[in-house]
Amino acid sequence: MPAETALAAEFGVARNTVRRALAELERDGLIVTLAGRGRVVSEPAGTTTAGYRRIADDLRQQITSGELATGQRVPFEADLMRRYGVSRGTARRGLALLEATGLVSAVHGKGRFVDAKGRRSMG
Repeated sequence: MPAETALAAEFGVARNTVRRALAELERDGLIVTLAGRGRVVSEPAGTTTAGYRRIADDLRQQITSGELATGQRVPFEADLMRRYGVSRGTARRGLALLEATGLVSAVHGKGRFVDAKGRRSMG
């Protein structure tokens, strides 16, 4: 996406107005801010399913290979958003899929962790 200053000039509005509009688009999951890249358009609606499954599959592989050990913290939603270029909802859905299968448990205020019970049921 163009820089805030370019958008402000193009639409003849203050930069604060542009920031508020961009924040709204991000809240709606239409754009995402990526470190070092700026704001980009989120995945199209048709690819969201593939995005969350890709996240879940990649993390599942890391868990089964031992790269992510029992009790180890799973990447935060924001980290997954940057890594995969997806919206927060897509990252959250991928993590929820792992929680539903018992591979990951959420600890309120701490994050998500590889669950020993889930690893035992895989082996």
